[in-house]
Amino acid sequence: MSASGTSDPDQIKAEIDATREQLSRTVDELSARLDVPARARERAARSRDTVVETYRESPPLVIGGAVALVGLVVGLVILRRKRRTTRRKR
Repeated sequence: MSASGTSDPDQIKAEIDATREQLSRTVDELSARLDVPARARERAARSRDTVVETYRESPPLVIGGAVALVGLVVGLVILRRKRRTTRRKR
């Protein structure tokens, strides 16, 4: 007798097939969760799509944000170089 209480071979086979299908879906889902490079690519694509959509809605805002970000990076590079040259002079 199977777990459901029936001994019909067709019913048992149907239960086995259903269990296999469920197990297959579970393994596929776990594989997708553990595929870090694919998840990173997916996240990058979503981020890129968000940026493109934001740019289409408000180009000046995106350009201003990009300019501010570049300015911040340049400022940090200059600050680090100044600190490095100051330490060498001591």
